[in-house]
Amino acid sequence: MFQNTKCDCGHQNHVGTLLCESCGKPLTEEAFSNEPLEMKYDGVARRSQRENPSWLDRVWNFFSSVKVAVTIIVLTLIGSSLGTIYPQESNFIQVDPATYYKNTYGTLGHVYYLLGLSHTYESWWFKLLILMIGASLVICSLDRVLPLYRALSKQKIQKHHSFLLRQKVSYDGRIPEGISEEEWTGQMARQLRKKHYRVHTDGAALLAEKYRFSRWGPYVLHIGLIIFLLAVLMRSFPGWQMDEYMGLREGEIKKIPDTSLYIKNEKFTIDFYKPEEMTEEFKKRERAVPKIYETEAVIYTCKADCDTPGKKPELQEVHRQKIIVNEPLDYKGLLAFQYDYKEAPLLISVKPTLTNKQTGESYGSFELPMKDPQDTYQAGPYKLSLKGYFPEFGLDDKGEPITKSNEAKAPAFIFQITGPGLSPNGEPYIYFPRQIDKQEFRQDEINGSIGAKFDLSVGSMENVTFSSYTSYLNIRTDRALPYIWIGAAIGMIGLIMGFYWQHRRVWLRIDDGRLVLGAHTNKNWFGVRKEVAASLNKTGITVDQKTLEKGGEAT
Repeated sequence: MFQNTKCDCGHQNHVGTLLCESCGKPLTEEAFSNEPLEMKYDGVARRSQRENPSWLDRVWNFFSSVKVAVTIIVLTLIGSSLGTIYPQESNFIQVDPATYYKNTYGTLGHVYYLLGLSHTYESWWFKLLILMIGASLVICSLDRVLPLYRALSKQKIQKHHSFLLRQKVSYDGRIPEGISEEEWTGQMARQLRKKHYRVHTDGAALLAEKYRFSRWGPYVLHIGLIIFLLAVLMRSFPGWQMDEYMGLREGEIKKIPDTSLYIKNEKFTIDFYKPEEMTEEFKKRERAVPKIYETEAVIYTCKADCDTPGKKPELQEVHRQKIIVNEPLDYKGLLAFQYDYKEAPLLISVKPTLTNKQTGESYGSFELPMKDPQDTYQAGPYKLSLKGYFPEFGLDDKGEPITKSNEAKAPAFIFQITGPGLSPNGEPYIYFPRQIDKQEFRQDEINGSIGAKFDLSVGSMENVTFSSYTSYLNIRTDRALPYIWIGAAIGMIGLIMGFYWQHRRVWLRIDDGRLVLGAHTNKNWFGVRKEVAASLNKTGITVDQKTLEKGGEAT
């Protein structure tokens, strides 16, 4: 705790206090100087000025330092600039950053990636810097606003002579003869009220002030910045902010990351400009130019089996909307923008029929999707059990079947068929939905005797569902954005308070006809001198602004 020192007026002051909190008399070395008084916080001591600080006080002192705050801000600005040298990882769609930076920007790009600068704004050190700025704002504000509040809320009307005469605007003279001290003080009070001052009197002493609220402008700004920084930090928590890119084929359903929602591309539509609609410049490109493209999207919420392995989630439709460029889907703050598209025909599902090649008898058909097929299918008396599925069929160096990707570019299904005329354990049958794959991989030869007896194929294109395009959507949600705007608005209010108003105060006291006046403002000294001079002149004391600046006698 601070130790106390006693002023002549009897008030106990903390050690470190430059001016008496009651009468304003300069203390310590301030009492032996003739320079204008240091009026920050009216001379009240701050917590960071404690003697023999503890470890907690040292931490407080570190973050209450303006120099430290400026240093942290500079380091944050440098870190932010480093994140702009190359594109951040969050800007990419289906790109491997481990190889992108090296292939695109060479060795420097690879070093940039290894240092973690490719995700600067999501890094721990950048978030730590933001947190330190917030801590500095909070501690700086508390260290200064509490002494300032104590000084302004407990102002004594009658101030010490040395306090008044060491203000930048001061006057020492006598009041006109033939008028009492209280009467002249009343006249001065009326003049100052006309200039919108709030006036308090105590006999022949006076305190007038206006625009005190402007002193809180910097702290209102700090509150706005603190809210702003907290909102930025909240973006790192799941569910508060998302900026993802998703590729959806027609008919495909995907889960939206970090949510319980699913999105489906029910249909993608694109319209191209006709040759007569294009300018000559576009005609020279010799390629189709899209006029408009849109995705008919459906939003589902998961009701059951959301994260159960091996089970399909139970979905319920909650929203349906077309997504057009610059007209995003909007569902409870979740936005889905039409970002791009790609022409990439892929199978979605087929409806093959099992027939007997020898008799021509058909045993029935079934729906076979290219994604998450069922374990068993029934075609008349025959049961087809799925033993293997390869979305993009291929063979490794040993001739073993593998899948090159999870995209249905060359799908292959291995069934175990059981039923009449077959062995009790069934017989294997490999099925390629695409005709080109049947020929390339020699489906009939692989199947052997069962391939000579049965045929599993699609009769017409009516039994084939495929997607012609992949729609790329930018999924965004930002629950922190309203708080960012609130923080920015509060900060702007604080800036306006501090820039466009000035806290002005006038003190005076009369002792045996001697008038001593002092005035202070945090800026615009010309304005306060002008107001004080005009008020004095109308009470019978002729004085100019230059005299007030230096102090002088009545004329």
